[in-house]
Amino acid sequence: MAEKQEWVEDDMVLRLTLFEDTRWQDGEPLTAEDVQYTLDLGKEYPVVYAAWWNYVSEVRAVDDRTIDIVLDPEKPHRTLVLQDLGNIYILPKHIWQPIEDAGQSPQEVSNMEPVGSGPYKIFNYNPQQITLERDENYWGIKHFGTPAPKYVAHPVFKSNDAGNLALERGQVDLSQQFCPEIWKMWEDKGLPVGTWYKEEPYYMPASTPSIYLNLHRPGLENPLVRRAIAYSIDYAKIAETAMSRYSIPARSSLIIPYGVPEQQYFSEENAKQYGWEYNPAKAVEILEKELGAKKGSDGIYVLPDGTRLGPWTCQCPYGWTDWMTSLEVVATSARAVGIDIRTEYPDAPVWTDRLQNGDFDIIMNTPAGGQGPALPWTRFREVMDDRDVLPMGQTAYRNFNRYSNPRVPDLLDRAAFTSDEAELKEIYEELDRIYLQDIPIIVLEYRPWEFYEFNETYWTGFPTADNPTAPPQHHRAGIKILYVIEPKK
Repeated sequence: MAEKQEWVEDDMVLRLTLFEDTRWQDGEPLTAEDVQYTLDLGKEYPVVYAAWWNYVSEVRAVDDRTIDIVLDPEKPHRTLVLQDLGNIYILPKHIWQPIEDAGQSPQEVSNMEPVGSGPYKIFNYNPQQITLERDENYWGIKHFGTPAPKYVAHPVFKSNDAGNLALERGQVDLSQQFCPEIWKMWEDKGLPVGTWYKEEPYYMPASTPSIYLNLHRPGLENPLVRRAIAYSIDYAKIAETAMSRYSIPARSSLIIPYGVPEQQYFSEENAKQYGWEYNPAKAVEILEKELGAKKGSDGIYVLPDGTRLGPWTCQCPYGWTDWMTSLEVVATSARAVGIDIRTEYPDAPVWTDRLQNGDFDIIMNTPAGGQGPALPWTRFREVMDDRDVLPMGQTAYRNFNRYSNPRVPDLLDRAAFTSDEAELKEIYEELDRIYLQDIPIIVLEYRPWEFYEFNETYWTGFPTADNPTAPPQHHRAGIKILYVIEPKK
C-alpha cells in the first residue's frame, strides 16, 4: 500500500506515503486513518504486534496519504519496526470501529464477510476449500499490473500426505507444506515438480522448530532435567528422517548457524562450553551424578524428592507429519535414557489453545519463524522476554511457557538500541549463554519458514534461485508469484 518510506527527523520517524487511490474492496477509500487505527489496536489489545509498541511512542496520520511512526527515544528499534510492518495487515476502520463503539473487542468478533484491499477477494469457502477471485477493480492494477490466475483455490487437506499426493498428481500447482524426499518426484518419476534450489537442502533455512518445556511442572522446572532431555535427543536422526535431509543436525543455540545473515552472531565457543549435543551417556550422568536421581523398576528415573521424570506429554498438531516424526524421535530418545516422554497429536485448534494458554508439559512450536532484519532479536524476544505476556491460563502470543530472567529485558533493549555490530555480537552471545544455561526451549531442527514446491503441469514460470523473480513464500511479498507465472501452452 505504501509507495515510499523514509526516515526523517534524525532517523527517529518513519514516514510512509500511500499510493494514490488506495481503496477497500467495498469501494471505501483506504487512508492513513485506517493504518493509524490498525496500529493503535496494538496499544489497546494483546494482538500479535502489541509488543511493537515497546519501541514506538506514537503513530499519527499526517494527511490522507501520509503516516508518521515515531520511535520511542529511549529504545528505538528501526529494524523491528520495519520488519513488523511487513507482517501487520491493515484493517478497515469503517468496519471495525463501529464494533468497538458497540463495546465489543475486535478479537472476539468473527467477521464472516471480510473486506480486504488486495488483488483477490473471497469467492466462496467451505470446510474443504477456500476460493479467491481476482478483483478486476483492484486499485493496484495501474501500479502493479494484473495477476495471471483469475481464481486461486486453497484446498484444505486432512494431512501432509494427502496434500503431497495432490501435488504429485498435478492437482495442486503451488504448495507450502513438508514433502519428504521431494527430489524423487523429478529424479525418479520425471514429474515437472521443482523447489527453490535444485540440490540439497532444496529450501532456504529460516526457522527453528523447537519444543517448549513447561517450566512450572514438577521435574521440568529443574534446568538440569531439561539439560538431560537436551542431551538425550538424536538431532541427526531428526534431520535425516523428520526433515528428510532439508536440515543439518540442530546445534545448541537460538541462532541459526548457517545459510542466513544471523549466522554472524553464532558463537561456536558458547555452543561447546555451555551447550549440548546428542550424548545419551552424558544425559544419564546428569541424572545420576548431578541430580542424584535413581532409576525405578520401570526404567524411569525418580528425583530425590520423589518426583518421577514423567509421564510428560509432548504434542503437536495431527497431520503435521514432519513434526510428528520429530516428536517420536524426542520421545524414543528420552525413554532410552530413563525419562518418560509420550506423544500426543491433537487437532490444530486444540494445540493452539493449549500452546497459548500454557496448558502443556512439552509442546512443539516455531518461535519467530521467517527471516528479516530484526533476527535473531525477535527469536530471543519471543522465547525469553516476559514483558507484556499474560500469565498461565490466559492467551499469550509468545513466551508460551512464561520463562523469566531479569537480565533479558535490558539486553534486548540494548540490542534494539545499538547500531554497533561489535556490541551487538556481544549482546547476542550473552543472551545465547543465558538461553544455554536456562534451556526454556530446545531447538530440534532448521526449517524453511515456508516450504516452497510447485508443479508446472498447468502453470509455468515459478520463481527459483536461478530465476528469482519473486521470493519463495506464499503470502506478503510472495503475492508477486501470481504476477510472473503463465498458463502452460
